Amino acid sequence: MAPNGWTPVRLGDIVEIKHGWPFKSELFSEELSGRPIVVGIGNFRYTGGFRFSETSVKEYRGDFPKEYELAPGDVLLVMTCQTAGGEILGIPGRIPDDGRVYLHNQRLGKVVTRDGANVDHNYLYWLFLSPEFNRALVNTASGTKILHTAPSRIEAFEFRLPSRQEQLAISRILGALDDKIELNRRTSETLEAMARALFKSWFVDFDPVRAKEEGRDSGLPREIADLFPSRFVDSEIGKIPADWGVTRVDEEFNVTMGQSPPGETYNEVGEGLPFYQGRADFGTRFPRRRVYCAAPTRFAKRGDTLISVRAPVGDINMATEHCAIGRGVAAARHKGGGRSYTYQVMRNLEDVFARFDAEGTVFGSISKKDFHGIPCLAPRPAIINAFEEVVSSIDSRIEIAAREGHTLAALRNALLPKLISGELRIMHAGIIAERATR
Repeated sequence: MAPNGWTPVRLGDIVEIKHGWPFKSELFSEELSGRPIVVGIGNFRYTGGFRFSETSVKEYRGDFPKEYELAPGDVLLVMTCQTAGGEILGIPGRIPDDGRVYLHNQRLGKVVTRDGANVDHNYLYWLFLSPEFNRALVNTASGTKILHTAPSRIEAFEFRLPSRQEQLAISRILGALDDKIELNRRTSETLEAMARALFKSWFVDFDPVRAKEEGRDSGLPREIADLFPSRFVDSEIGKIPADWGVTRVDEEFNVTMGQSPPGETYNEVGEGLPFYQGRADFGTRFPRRRVYCAAPTRFAKRGDTLISVRAPVGDINMATEHCAIGRGVAAARHKGGGRSYTYQVMRNLEDVFARFDAEGTVFGSISKKDFHGIPCLAPRPAIINAFEEVVSSIDSRIEIAAREGHTLAALRNALLPKLISGELRIMHAGIIAERATR
């Protein structure tokens, strides 16, 4: 039985799902000049929402019907998924109010609330994130390797709609968790930018050396400024600070290439070590624990930088604990022990890694020999230690925010289906459990 007071509805009775427009790809441009941005499936977070700051965005440099110009707050749904499981069918994203103009592309459905519908727009967003909604779209999708849904199939979804008051209460609870997760993400992004800027200043642009050479104050504390030389010398990779060297990755860093044990040793019950085996484990600064391995063969220590060595090559994050690594991952740590320095060096090698990516195909990879042979700088150890002392505290704050974000996301994901189904009811006195089957 449905929860008391919840009304059976068909989604199409309260909203209309509108098709996007087939914008011409030859008029796309990755050079941003203020023109409208075409929203793509790649711009969605697979947990809901957009990630424009983390993904490639493209302007449209042609004419288009104005009805496909989106407004802040508009909700789009993904209508095509390139995996047979259909995990992202129906994933929603809200258009941000950031001063930019966004365009409604094909393969995305725009949600338009019908006049007179007694539904909260924010509640619908959470409904679209529910496993029940995704399963319904997958079960009615067309295609095999690539799944497609359509506005009519989305509108055919049937569910029980709570009262307006309860819709608002559910939205507030889930929205508060989501807001805190987003705040943590932005905080981490700001801290990451600080660490990155310092690394670039010291080890890419050599600002302290240039300041000394030109007789300027570098702005650094005296004990740190004194560690830098006052002139440059020529090297095979261009001018570098005097008394620094040029060497290879394997001479500066301890690198472990992953190895995948037999599949039957993997488990999700905590037997053995946390196991990271490839690209699926990347996407955040610190990886989320996914699976364990009962018979690991290659290991990474807490604080090691993890690098994706199979397509796409060069994605990185940092191990939060002693773990096992599969053949799609390598672990690196500077021989002097600096975890933050290692992370930033590997990030700075992204252009080098990209050359091994086979133009983004599934065959891209980098071998142990090629990885070890990548040229890199060898700064004075005292400078690396000074960098580590400053940035390690920043990394620790990023890790704390990431852990809290993971915990909040797990709580949100656990509450979402229970609140949407009515298994958990929200009353004035708080949340009480009520099984919908009673």
